[in-house]
Amino acid sequence: MIVKKHTISASAILKKFSAYDLIIIAIMAAIGIAIKPIVASVTHVISAPLMIPGGSLAGGLYMMWLVLAFAITGKYGSATLVGLIQAIIVMLTGVPGSHGLMSLFSYVAPGLAVDILMLLLLVLCRRDFDRLASFLAGIAANVMGTLAVNVIFFRLPPLFLALTILVATLSGGIGGAIAWELYRVIKKYRLVR
Repeated sequence: MIVKKHTISASAILKKFSAYDLIIIAIMAAIGIAIKPIVASVTHVISAPLMIPGGSLAGGLYMMWLVLAFAITGKYGSATLVGLIQAIIVMLTGVPGSHGLMSLFSYVAPGLAVDILMLLLLVLCRRDFDRLASFLAGIAANVMGTLAVNVIFFRLPPLFLALTILVATLSGGIGGAIAWELYRVIKKYRLVR
């Protein structure tokens, strides 16, 4: 019996995405990176006195682009690709938010969380992408991002980690809700296919 080796190449993975999908994914990644320093500096004023990582508070506003990428393309892997592109950009440019090589982990993990949650909700639970799915995807992305950064840098004590995760949950939910509203506007005015 001959056993065939199956390899998964980057080109095989990318074949399921059209050029249009990849442009949307690249745009979402770029917007997320562009707004991150602005949002982070504003929220630092609130988060620093509370001694919680600013990313958990601000994260919902830049994790929403992962959710929006999935919403627009409707394809699993979209959010992960947004995170991967963001990781590559921050590693190559050194813009604020870079964690060096660990950026691959801290940026891709939230995208994976969105894609896995969408797979569970939309396939296993047979739901449509709706306001609740977007809300939960924002939470999943921001909580996963918060946990990833905690593993890399902070290693917060349990009480502070619980507070940080609570803040990340609220912020992520808000980001997911905003992503849903943006998606509705985009669909209403036919700004995308």
